[in-house]
Amino acid sequence: MTSHPRPPRFRPVRTATALALTLLLAASAGCGTEAAPDARAAGPSGSAAPAPDRTELEARAAALQTVAEHVWVTEAPGFALARQSVGVLGDDGFGSAYTAPDGGRIQLSVERRPHAAADCTDAAGPATTCERDGEQWYRASESGHAYAREQDGLVVTLSGTRQEVNRETLRAAALAAHRADDRELDEVLPPLGGSSGQQPVERGDLPPVGDGAPNNDVEASG
Repeated sequence: MTSHPRPPRFRPVRTATALALTLLLAASAGCGTEAAPDARAAGPSGSAAPAPDRTELEARAAALQTVAEHVWVTEAPGFALARQSVGVLGDDGFGSAYTAPDGGRIQLSVERRPHAAADCTDAAGPATTCERDGEQWYRASESGHAYAREQDGLVVTLSGTRQEVNRETLRAAALAAHRADDRELDEVLPPLGGSSGQQPVERGDLPPVGDGAPNNDVEASG
């Protein structure tokens, strides 16, 4: 099978008019402006600041009950990391969500799972589509779809509903997904002790009512 080079990551592009307006507002306020933390996409930083301490990053990952090597990030046009979504998945996996202003959502998950979890051998029912797409598997049901691939003993999945994200965008996010480098870890991982006001990570699979047992219902990404 011919492997394809990883495509360049997507970065938001400002028009000249939008950039000029931003500079004008910043000047009138007497200081620079910065997007809210939840609105910034996780990605390589262009800052000249020194790289964060690796020991601290590993401690922050451990506080999240995962390991730094299981933290992955991605990029997709119009989507940005929702930092309050960052959390552990399973025993030591990692999960996060990327959201768009129009309500779109892409779920990223990194788990230790059996080989079959990333292929079509457990596809359920005639309504499920499952096919190889490059180095990944694409699975879809009537409501949800996902791209999954195996790497270094992990299954990395990008998923969403058909209403919230189309296949082209989901595929772009899957191709751009990669293990976070130190600067990206610093952007994604909550600070130790929540010193910056980070709210506790909430489990996305816990129902709001009942005995609090995890909701194991899955769509195409299961």
